Amino acid sequence: MAPTQMFKFIARNVNQFITSQSAGGVLLALAALVALVVSNSPWHGAYQQFLQMPGELRLGSSWLLLSKPLIVWVNDLWMAVFFFLVGLEIKRELLEGELASPAQALLPAIAALGGMLVPALIYAAINWGDPVGLRGWGIPMATDIAFALGILVLLGSRVPPSLKVFLTAVAIIDDLGAILVIAVFYTAELSPTMLLAAAAGVVVLLGLNRLRVTAIAPYAIVGLGVWFFVLKSGIHPTLAGVVTALAIPLSDGKGGSPLNKAEHALHPWVAYLILPMFAFANAGVSLQGVTLGTLAQSVPLGIAGGLLLGKAIGVFGASWLLIRLGGARLPTQASWSQFWGVCVLCGVGFTMSLFIGTLAFAGADALYESQLKLGVLLGSLLSGVAATVLLLTSRVEKQ
Repeated sequence: MAPTQMFKFIARNVNQFITSQSAGGVLLALAALVALVVSNSPWHGAYQQFLQMPGELRLGSSWLLLSKPLIVWVNDLWMAVFFFLVGLEIKRELLEGELASPAQALLPAIAALGGMLVPALIYAAINWGDPVGLRGWGIPMATDIAFALGILVLLGSRVPPSLKVFLTAVAIIDDLGAILVIAVFYTAELSPTMLLAAAAGVVVLLGLNRLRVTAIAPYAIVGLGVWFFVLKSGIHPTLAGVVTALAIPLSDGKGGSPLNKAEHALHPWVAYLILPMFAFANAGVSLQGVTLGTLAQSVPLGIAGGLLLGKAIGVFGASWLLIRLGGARLPTQASWSQFWGVCVLCGVGFTMSLFIGTLAFAGADALYESQLKLGVLLGSLLSGVAATVLLLTSRVEKQ
């Protein structure tokens, strides 16, 4: 493929990715708003009953494998599909996208690292005296790519394409960081037997890849088994989605891409069903009795501070230092003021922040869950509004 054709191919796929993510971001926002309204209405009880609807996974008529309420199915199984998509995106970017070479990946990688460390440190400093609250240090680490890209697309030509690509790469890298944090720090007691069974499933996935199996169905079937064993092992089962995705071949050797095919097929389901359902199930929080004092408590303050200040300072500071040292350049046709606005936008951390929070405060007092949701909603909202104002008023580089 000629360089010009390759550029057009990459540009077309990036544009399709951004368009689908931004449309999904609008629906995600609406789902969160509906959950917030319903939770503060006379239908609050019905909302809670809906989330607690039982669901069962049976093998035949007599073997009951799992029995969980709806919200657990959404957070454990549906979100595993989301993480499967994230895994596909990470693999594609590493092999042929913006992260395919060290030169391309260096700026967003360093920016993402700063954007993970600083928010975690801010949160930990604010919650140092609360052992339970301190468990949530990972909550403000990740950017919500759907929300953030949705805002950038709505701003249109005020933001150069290079900054949209930069934001996408940063969000994908800190999604990978969040996955590692979940695996290492938010794992319960482990079952060696189930871990061995899950490992056997991973070996089968690798075998399918080595045998150049290009059909998606065998990977999905084995991946579902890995998901079950990982769930039973004590590790959060969504990680099975990432492992399964990494086994999907990029090319079938005939000019086709099983990975891209799976990614494009899943995007509508994730953007228009799975993530909105996750938002509806997890964003509902009662605002009754909420005051400025409530928002000033350590958990919501740490989350909001980590998202609004930590992400912006971490992403911008790490990037500025790298650029000043000559290790990278400012994204093409972007001014420093536009770049700062996009760094502030990285503080929109809705989906992954809520998800990590549910793991961090599992089994804790229900008060922590409410504070988690308030902090995430406040920090993401303030980051989105501040970034929009900054980008609308920033100096635009001449094209």
